[in-house]
Amino acid sequence: MAKLWFKFQRYFRRKPVRFFTFLVLYLTAGSLVFLHSGFVGQPAVSQNQANPAAGAPVEGAELTFLGDLNLGRGFRDTGEVSSIARRYGPWFKGKDGNERAKLGDYGGAWSRALKGRVVREKEEERAKYIGCYLDDTQSRALRGVSFFDYKKMTVFRCQDNCAERGYLYAGLEFGAECYCGHKIQAANVSEAECDMDCKGERGSVCGGANRLSVYRLQLAQESARRYGSAVFRGCFRRPDNLSLALPVTAAMPNMSVDKCVDLCTEKEYPLAALAGTACHCGFPTTRFPLHEREDEQLCAQKCSAEEFESCGTPSYFIVYQTQVQDNRCMDRRFLPAKSKQLIALASFPGAGNTWARHLIELATGFYTGSYYFDGSLYNKGFKGERDHWRSGRTICIKTHESGQKEIEAFDAAILLIRNPYKALMAEFNRKYGGHIGFAAHAHWKGKEWPEFVRNYAPWWATHTLDWLKFGKKVLVVHFEDLKRDLFVQLGRMVGLLGVAVREDRLLCVESQKDGNFKRSGLRKLEYDPYTADMQRTISAYIKTVDAALRGRNLTGVPDDYYPR
Repeated sequence: MAKLWFKFQRYFRRKPVRFFTFLVLYLTAGSLVFLHSGFVGQPAVSQNQANPAAGAPVEGAELTFLGDLNLGRGFRDTGEVSSIARRYGPWFKGKDGNERAKLGDYGGAWSRALKGRVVREKEEERAKYIGCYLDDTQSRALRGVSFFDYKKMTVFRCQDNCAERGYLYAGLEFGAECYCGHKIQAANVSEAECDMDCKGERGSVCGGANRLSVYRLQLAQESARRYGSAVFRGCFRRPDNLSLALPVTAAMPNMSVDKCVDLCTEKEYPLAALAGTACHCGFPTTRFPLHEREDEQLCAQKCSAEEFESCGTPSYFIVYQTQVQDNRCMDRRFLPAKSKQLIALASFPGAGNTWARHLIELATGFYTGSYYFDGSLYNKGFKGERDHWRSGRTICIKTHESGQKEIEAFDAAILLIRNPYKALMAEFNRKYGGHIGFAAHAHWKGKEWPEFVRNYAPWWATHTLDWLKFGKKVLVVHFEDLKRDLFVQLGRMVGLLGVAVREDRLLCVESQKDGNFKRSGLRKLEYDPYTADMQRTISAYIKTVDAALRGRNLTGVPDDYYPR
């Protein structure tokens, strides 16, 4: 057999033309088989299908759920089946309780082409393309929320995200950036200037460099709240200079929270302040920082149009945060000149490093870097992720390292410490569920969790001890303090970075503090995953770290570190 194979190889080595001829014939035969299987997979049209009155679904009805997607708040559902398909995936039950076939089950070129046509038609119904518009990083054309995905951005994804937040317009830029807004505040330009493919959808246009492809979202429900839900900020005393603190004012005899929030959203302001029968709009500034809350009873005057809502008084304002994004702190770039010092943003995994990077980038306007490379973070807008950590182009560098050599490579460090019970659970969720996902129940109940705690709990302690021992100019920040008093703690962090930041910019960060990678709270388990032995071990580590901090004349660990 080996001899025969050797002769076969020698034959084709001497006759390369014959080899390539054989290869072409082989590939041609494979293509014919593939095409044949595609046509064989087409469903036969029975007599019942040809006659809708007989009770069988017509061709269009059979494929309706392919394009009728549930667009969330602010959009009408075009069918119960479509929303279930969107939520639960391709296997679902129809209105009559019968199980539907899996999407794409029929297969073949015919069904694929028809599916694409139906999806395109439904997308055209959902949103109308307005045109290509100029965009400026200092004065955005669409001033609502924004998000980025440098790997998977599509036109539908942008439209869907803006629709869920109640916006009227969705705009795509640079192939990967999505902006939402209630009005377009820029000039229309030539269609040729929007020339970049979407990163996640080749063949579809997603704007260009400083150019937006803008869509008007067509199917907004008039009965729904047009601008989504506002966030209650509290009761605050009337500012001294009202016209400067809150520049837009409107009298509203029939005042309600919705009316004031809608007005301020339409005027593109992130704050709506209700003062009896007057509505004021503005930004958080040093004149109105929202740091000194008053007793809510001082604002308890009922709204004239809604008896169960409080609308404040002329002296004490009820304040809501609208869905308008405060763009005063959204611009980011690399350092204009190479930095002469390397500053670490050091933390144990799960201690909030990514969130801290988001805050620092907003506060300083400069990208942060990383000792590693995480493609998912880069795709979500952390552009410094791709730079080598010694490039000098980023304001600070994320690291989880704790070795002496690695620590001494940095000139200064912000050391972020978090409650080990929370940090371990957060890192376990990240490891098995991604940056904003959650570990499955089987992982918590299986061998993975005890093994993880056994390996990672000692590291939580040694990480802090090593940075205190070997680090140069270390600023300790507790994650819990950063959440509780962001303005003060972020000011300390920015001070170490050597960047002069205006107070108004820090106030802007306060109102935009949640980034793309904020997990929506640790998922509540039905049981405490920490056994008694685990708690005794972790408590000993907490005491060790607390003693080390106090030995450096620093504040010890917060009281809530102890259980449990």
